[in-house]
Amino acid sequence: MRKFARTLTLAFGAGALGGLVNSLCLRLAVKVGLTAALGVSLSAPLSPAWIYPRIVWGGIWGLLFVVPLWEKNVFLRGLFFSIGPTLVQLFVIFPLRLGKGVMGLDLGTWTPAFVILFNAVWGWTAAAWMRWTNR
Repeated sequence: MRKFARTLTLAFGAGALGGLVNSLCLRLAVKVGLTAALGVSLSAPLSPAWIYPRIVWGGIWGLLFVVPLWEKNVFLRGLFFSIGPTLVQLFVIFPLRLGKGVMGLDLGTWTPAFVILFNAVWGWTAAAWMRWTNR
């Protein structure tokens, strides 16, 4: 039971770290004009109101990393577990909560690609942290 509690705590922490890295990467892409250059209207204000939920939800999604799947392959593990939050963002958050159309296409044609990329960054960060802390 103690090992499971440790794994659960590490998974939440890994996901929260992934949420922070994801947010900072998105902020950088917006700040340098990458999103705008591709016609995507994403914002990343780096305020507590914007970043806090991203870190908390990153931690909650990070609980997926309790599942012992591809533990030695950070790339595949992170990419696989990033599918869940990506699907929720594209098919629930954008259309139903934010009213930005299915897959956020009202924000620009390349929006789904950015969501996939930045959620993969979340997954890779979390997977790397889990691997590093479980040595």
